[in-house]
Amino acid sequence: MITVFSGTNRKNSNSAIIATHIYELLRLHSEETVQLLKLEDLPNDLLHTNMYEAAQQSKALAEIQDQYLIPAQKFFFVVPEYNGGIPGILKLFIDACSIRAYNASFKGGKKAALVGISSGRSGGLRGMEYMTGFLNYLSIQVLPNKLPISSVESLLDTHHITDENTRNVLESQVMDFLKF
Repeated sequence: MITVFSGTNRKNSNSAIIATHIYELLRLHSEETVQLLKLEDLPNDLLHTNMYEAAQQSKALAEIQDQYLIPAQKFFFVVPEYNGGIPGILKLFIDACSIRAYNASFKGGKKAALVGISSGRSGGLRGMEYMTGFLNYLSIQVLPNKLPISSVESLLDTHHITDENTRNVLESQVMDFLKF
């Protein structure tokens, strides 16, 4: 199973448009089950002072973990650049999931691909490098073909990728990921 992440909890985000496109490409080219998790749909009770106590963990978060993390062997992250890094909600989500079923969620030879997006020129390079480091720490192998997408607003309309070159490089990365 493959889980595609839209790595922000911002509603109607550019990340969600890119992640949905990747989700559709994976469904088209893979025989594996593919799921899309938009972090905008995370439960509101994720963040609280006792979140790192197993007894206090959100039941909704445990259900998300059971559906999207534990059965997945591959993750595809679409990560916007926030202040030279990644959205805090993405790191918080991963940290929160480390309390319960840590090994089943992250260990066991799982693999990941990264797409970074930004309004500026970097395409989220710093965030992807940071994420590569902590995913490797979690024993997740990261596809070397990390894709930075710069000036993302100029490549999209309200629901789709309008730039043909961007669609082509995303399809190429998806095909590399499926062979990975």
